[in-house]
Amino acid sequence: MTSVVIAAHNEAAVIDRCLRRLLATASPGEFEVIVAANGCTDATAELARAVPGVTVIELAEASKSAALNAGDRTATGLPRIYLDADIALSTTDLRTLSRAVDDSALAAAPRRVLDTSGRPLLVKAYFAINGRLPAFRNALFGRGVIVLSRAGRARFEQFPDVIADDLFLDSLFTDAEKREVKGVASVVATPRRTADLLRRLGRVRAGNTALRAAATDTGVRPSRKLSWLVDVVLPRPWLLPAGICYAVLTVVAGIRARRTGPGAAWGRDESTRTPVTR
Repeated sequence: MTSVVIAAHNEAAVIDRCLRRLLATASPGEFEVIVAANGCTDATAELARAVPGVTVIELAEASKSAALNAGDRTATGLPRIYLDADIALSTTDLRTLSRAVDDSALAAAPRRVLDTSGRPLLVKAYFAINGRLPAFRNALFGRGVIVLSRAGRARFEQFPDVIADDLFLDSLFTDAEKREVKGVASVVATPRRTADLLRRLGRVRAGNTALRAAATDTGVRPSRKLSWLVDVVLPRPWLLPAGICYAVLTVVAGIRARRTGPGAAWGRDESTRTPVTR
């Protein structure tokens, strides 16, 4: 049996869609789905409990790492899938991901698809570069979905108290031990406004910096500050205007990250979880 752990903080806008699509065609006992509702002030837990076959645990503290660890303590199945509530996967996707890990591929993630429809020009420009960065090739982060085999889950005891949980998991495996599952797409909704993008980048960069500073080994991917230019723009000169936008937004986000510091709790974008206002 495959266990799915979802750390959910105020996910009432998306949790029902996520769970019902996951289990739409599942056989009884095929998947163990655990929602760790942490620090919620909305109806996340109630909505999750309304879906048959879902186990809900509630934590008072709003902490993704604490929620992941609580979910892990409850989960009994392997492979283990860690899923963000705003990522919509089907039952077939879950089955494909479960089969993707084995004795050689200890960890896997779906291919990354960026949804930039209806976004402002600066957001589209940023992701025109971000979506081509080589750092995301054969990586576990940036997708909202990670699956670990039994041996892969044995690589660590529990999630550390960091924001960048996906970068932490990525650091535990070599390229040969990871696999991108081409047959499953993780559609990542990009921020709806430039200000939302900057807030998200500030938190994420603060979390990545804190993880790299705390790492005791060399497994965490280093930050390649000029990759956007060397690996993306120079081979594709027509992307230079987008590259300039990317560089400026990155600098501004870096300033925000230094102001935010390591205390940010959730490095996520809230705009994709609220209705569009016109």
